Amino acid sequence: MKKVIFDCDNTMGVEGCDVDDGLALLYLIGRKNTDIIGISTTYGNSDIETVYSNTCRVVKELGISIPVIKGAPDKNTLDSPAARFIVESINANKNKISILATGSLTNLYGAYTIDNTIFEKVSQIVLMGGVTETLLINGKPLPELNFSCHPEAALCVLKNCNNVSVITGNSCLKAYFTDKNFNKELSKGEQSIARYITKKTRYWFDKMKADFEMDGFYNWDVVAAAFFSQPDLFCNSFKRILFTECDFERGLLCVEDTKNCSRGLFNVNFPTIKNTKFFENEIYRAWISIKLPLDYPSLN
Repeated sequence: MKKVIFDCDNTMGVEGCDVDDGLALLYLIGRKNTDIIGISTTYGNSDIETVYSNTCRVVKELGISIPVIKGAPDKNTLDSPAARFIVESINANKNKISILATGSLTNLYGAYTIDNTIFEKVSQIVLMGGVTETLLINGKPLPELNFSCHPEAALCVLKNCNNVSVITGNSCLKAYFTDKNFNKELSKGEQSIARYITKKTRYWFDKMKADFEMDGFYNWDVVAAAFFSQPDLFCNSFKRILFTECDFERGLLCVEDTKNCSRGLFNVNFPTIKNTKFFENEIYRAWISIKLPLDYPSLN
């Protein structure tokens, strides 16, 4: 079993907010090789209170026993229950727990300020965030959200972890889930989980249609979850990145191939999806394998 702390800003089911963290959680639950030891919540898609309460709700609806821990409300608050949970869990299981982070990285930064050796004891860290070039969605530029909202935290993680992989916004463009195929694939599972996912995500398809004239959405955080749980779906690509404060404020990762440079360079894995269709099939396979509690009341 691959043990992981899922640090996320889950707003699946919150009108107007992204659904990808919640879908990543569902994917991890559907994977039999993955043990989520805790979900630490962070701000990003919404404020921390909304993210925390929504994640508690989703966990209850799914009938799973996973602790949900509230994280920092902003980048100026580093000490939080989530930061302490990360430190305590990693120290109790050195080199046995990974961290999957799909929102702002303040909780990870907070953990580092409590114990500056913590990243040396993590099995691996997988991040969803950053861009390597302007991210265009149907011709419209989309700002980076996860690294740019707390640049110092992103730098801290990239600088101090020896085994870090970054799923950038650009690499997620292969993970485009259409409305038509979404409904088709969900219909292959039990009606309860299909209706649950549809209910939690329908508004997001509508929003993408209205905002970007698209017939689907990009499944950003699910790509990071898939790399953690099924790395064989990806090609590894180790590169060096160059940090400048200005770039990180925009979430921009400047990739450098030159080893000799006067500024700080960090070796990072930038995985990319091997086969888009096979990747998509594996995501649906994990989702539809989930069985909801028999007493779940809100399916109608």
